[in-house]
Amino acid sequence: MIGAYMSSVPNSDALSIPEALSRAHAHWNAGQADQAEQYCQRILAAWPGQADALHLLGLMAHAYGNLDLAIAHLRQACMAPRAPAIYSSNLAEMYRQKGLLAEGEEAAQRAVVMDPSLVPGWSNLGILLQEAGKLEQSLACLERVVALTPDAPEAHNNLANTCRRLDRLDRAERHYRQALALYPNYAEAHSNLAFLLTAQGQYDQAADEARLAIELNPRLVDAYLNLADVEITRHRHGAALRALDALHAFAPQHLGGLIARAKVLKQLERTDEALELARQAVALAPYSAEAHLALALVLQAQGETDEALEQFEQAATLPGSSAEEALNGRATLLMESGRKEEAMAAFDRALEAFPGSVRVLTSRADAKTFKAGDPDVAVIEALLAEGERRSLPDLTSAHFALGKAYLDMGDAARAFSHLNTANRQKRSTFRYDSAATDRWMQGIADTFAPALFERLRRVGVPSELPVFIVGMPRSGTSLVEQILASHSQVFGAGELSALRLVIESHGPFPDLLHSMTPETAQRLGRAYLDRIEPLAHGHLRLIDKMPGNFLYAGLISLILPGARLIHCRRDPVDTCLSCYTKQFSGEQQFTYDLTELGEFYTGYQRLMDHWTRVLPSDRYIQVDYESVVDDLEGEARRLVSFLGLPWEDACLQFHTHRRVVRTASVNQVRQPIYKTSRGRWQACAEHLRPLLDALGPAAA
Repeated sequence: MIGAYMSSVPNSDALSIPEALSRAHAHWNAGQADQAEQYCQRILAAWPGQADALHLLGLMAHAYGNLDLAIAHLRQACMAPRAPAIYSSNLAEMYRQKGLLAEGEEAAQRAVVMDPSLVPGWSNLGILLQEAGKLEQSLACLERVVALTPDAPEAHNNLANTCRRLDRLDRAERHYRQALALYPNYAEAHSNLAFLLTAQGQYDQAADEARLAIELNPRLVDAYLNLADVEITRHRHGAALRALDALHAFAPQHLGGLIARAKVLKQLERTDEALELARQAVALAPYSAEAHLALALVLQAQGETDEALEQFEQAATLPGSSAEEALNGRATLLMESGRKEEAMAAFDRALEAFPGSVRVLTSRADAKTFKAGDPDVAVIEALLAEGERRSLPDLTSAHFALGKAYLDMGDAARAFSHLNTANRQKRSTFRYDSAATDRWMQGIADTFAPALFERLRRVGVPSELPVFIVGMPRSGTSLVEQILASHSQVFGAGELSALRLVIESHGPFPDLLHSMTPETAQRLGRAYLDRIEPLAHGHLRLIDKMPGNFLYAGLISLILPGARLIHCRRDPVDTCLSCYTKQFSGEQQFTYDLTELGEFYTGYQRLMDHWTRVLPSDRYIQVDYESVVDDLEGEARRLVSFLGLPWEDACLQFHTHRRVVRTASVNQVRQPIYKTSRGRWQACAEHLRPLLDALGPAAA
């Protein structure tokens, strides 16, 4: 049958099928797609189901971006009795690109059974298993590929990708470097090395590698995503969006691009835009775990708890590498929602699926109080013993978790051994100038002189909706918010970046005050209210509990003269100690060195003293954490009165309020008032000498 002849083929009266196939391939290789397709269609007219013609049509459809048609052609080609193994391998890769990982794995398995020496088959199977989260099986496949083709840079690159996902970072880097030694202009390996370097905390080098990958291959999608990832990691969201804009220019519907942009916009609190993109990603790839995870995270940020839990569950059960993050995210959201028993069960479920997960173990560490003999301590200690196999963020998180655990158990020496290492590791990942920060805060005080308030008094938007709770992190801001948010007319919005983003969009602070006009004040106030009013849901007061807004207290008084400010204070050393024990999700760069922490506190206190002198007393009050602990009802009544609201007894039962709390203090605000945190630093005094020296008289 293979020698059959056909008529009516272009430019030929009678060609054999092999000759027609040869001409089809020749036309395709010459860029003459129409002629190639005509030959294939004539072959199929003479021999329906002819595998080689179907395979070529599939490759052509894939090249032109029609993945569904490509899969249909290749699937039919593979049904032929003697279809080569490579056809099943190619079908597997197209299934992978479509996100159909189970179907792809089946096709790739079929390919290597048919031909155990087929390198592309093992490679495609290894990559499919990698994306499905079957990492040990992937490792075995890709090790076989390297053994069969030790001088192939692609083989080393693919093996490195699986090693990286297995947290064998030392081995991953070795294979990326080997791939680049074999092929220095290998854009994909440069891009993947960028992702690895981000995990190792080497952000400048990571960005350089990603940019080099883009220079080598301007249409390499992953390079743009990895550049965006490193910028997101170091909180440079504008730079991340620029990288994603460049990707969007040539791949506007790329799933990874949509997901990455949704995550950046969520960080910028542009959650409506983020939600639209995340839903678009799910619609585009309904079986993508990554898309459902992105949607869950945005819904969580919007306070849509039930739907977010559903999306976390979807992401956890779909094939892919997102299940660990999804299960951990679900448990964390349950904790934030005050459903502690369900949360602890969810953490257990996550650890059953991913034993030894640093992500899950450290999240659970924040949610509980350790006692002697807690098995998690030994597990986390063992993870640390793996050393550089693990990513720097994992190692840092593990040290923070053990620091907390040993503090809970009263072993200050071991606690500070881990806390000092954790903070040193975190501090190594960014640049911070303590002296420059101090000068900046002093410049803020100098700018907001009494004459400025006199010139711009009450020119802003007079809304009474906003209530700002400000102060140092870990100074009782979450407790005060929880007390007030238990009132029926108060909505606790948590820590919003809205004010900072509005200010940054109008110029550098405090320099923008030099040209401030009443119109500018109105514009800034209105821009902030536009961001928060949709969150209030009809409440008379909305709390913005971003502690760092203490920097902007003077500006708040100008642009929002009806706003109220509550400054939370706590013992300076207890405050700083609590900061030092936490790895913050946002930028709190001053907290990772005891001397710098003390220096920042001193500058903060000086600025707060200035605000006390210049801000109107009917819109600014101070509350001490210790006073709240000693006299909950008295302080709660004073705070409610300050908000201009009638008293409600619910404010005394704040720990039973079921609102979502997204803060480092989530566990504490779910408990009744307790006094064990007062004077906590004294048991650790010998380990705090740099802090005490920097605080000076404030520590007394």
